[in-house]
Amino acid sequence: MGTVAKALNLLNLLSPERPQIGLSEYARLAGHDKATTYRLLSQLLDCGFLQQDAASKDYRLGPAVLRLANVRERTMPGRQAALPILDELCATTGETVHLSLLEGWELATIAYRESTSHSTRVYIDEAERLPLHATASGMVVLAFSSAAFVDEALARPLARHTATTITDPAEILGHIEAYGKTGLAKALGSFEADVIGMAAPLFDANASCIGAVAVATPAARMSEELATTIKTALKHASTAIVEQWGGTLPGRLEEAWGHA
Repeated sequence: MGTVAKALNLLNLLSPERPQIGLSEYARLAGHDKATTYRLLSQLLDCGFLQQDAASKDYRLGPAVLRLANVRERTMPGRQAALPILDELCATTGETVHLSLLEGWELATIAYRESTSHSTRVYIDEAERLPLHATASGMVVLAFSSAAFVDEALARPLARHTATTITDPAEILGHIEAYGKTGLAKALGSFEADVIGMAAPLFDANASCIGAVAVATPAARMSEELATTIKTALKHASTAIVEQWGGTLPGRLEEAWGHA
């Protein structure tokens, strides 16, 4: 892992539950010695990506992150364009919905809506990265990615998040082949126990898969009727988001959904 990657990984360790981290904890979490960690943190401080609390000396996100986020949203307003579509998807299914984009070998959630239709629902942590092999969003991305990308993704360590997480690359390949034919993916408690996820892919102007839109449901509430509703709603949501973003649905997906 290069210096830049090591520094950026330190930023990824921050979350709403852990908004500030001290030097010793940073070194422990990152697996570096204190000297290396301090050097990386100092570089992030100099560039404005981190700030240091004057009293505790803990590190937190700096103004450069907000500035870049604003630039991204102004020049590529994907989140704002997708929010009304997520609202509709949430209302139609009565379940939690989220949109995530490919970021390296994981997915990052950029928007979500939590339904208030039920007291028991799935909660989303925006700061949490979604693994490709253990989530419906990740599996549907793999189903519509190049063979080279899939091979490299599955050659990486595949963590077991629950008792039902699939970590055998051959078994995963079988699933993503099936998902490529239906245009939708399903995960049965493979990232969070007792949660069923269903997802549809998202594409850019070159018809390259860049992320996914998904619905997350407590397993106890899933029924055949709800599953049918979610599948139909996901197809509509995916198509609408891709259109809003100026993307292009690949022919094989249009064919799969046309025959669904």
